[in-house]
Amino acid sequence: MNQNHKRGGISLEYLVRKALKGDPNAFVELIEGSRQSMYKIARSYFSNEDDIADAIQDTIETAYRSLPNLKRAEYFRTWLIRILINKCIDIIRKNRKESPVEIFPDQGAPCAELKNCEFEELMCSLDEKYRTVLLLYYGEGFKVSEIAQLLDMEENTVKSRLSRGRSKFRAVWSGQNASF
Repeated sequence: MNQNHKRGGISLEYLVRKALKGDPNAFVELIEGSRQSMYKIARSYFSNEDDIADAIQDTIETAYRSLPNLKRAEYFRTWLIRILINKCIDIIRKNRKESPVEIFPDQGAPCAELKNCEFEELMCSLDEKYRTVLLLYYGEGFKVSEIAQLLDMEENTVKSRLSRGRSKFRAVWSGQNASF
């Protein structure tokens, strides 16, 4: 996805520069423009809405405090997503250490959109390393080089995970459709 996209006719870089000068409304607009992407990415790590909300809230707080450390305004979105991924990983580590007694979700909560639920179920069946790369590439439109930077890995590793992730997704999807 183009890092120079505009939100309401205002460039991302302009909003970042305003936020860097202390304009809280510019920061809010930057976050609002990234809200859906942040939710999708956090959702790829968690099914629990509380964990998703915690990851996004921690990301916003960290981004606000760390904004002066952003070296190039055009990389705001990449920088923000990297913070989010780190927050998600932190929450996963914290949850592993706590290992609470298994909590069962409320029964009877219907899925708003069955197709969406099926897709999410398929995505959740994939290993996290494939799910994240697929979501960043297909869901958020990041290039292979940007994903490599976000996840701090080699571009060839990203390409391999994309290929394997597609194959695993296809295999799971084909297996489910074969049973209909």
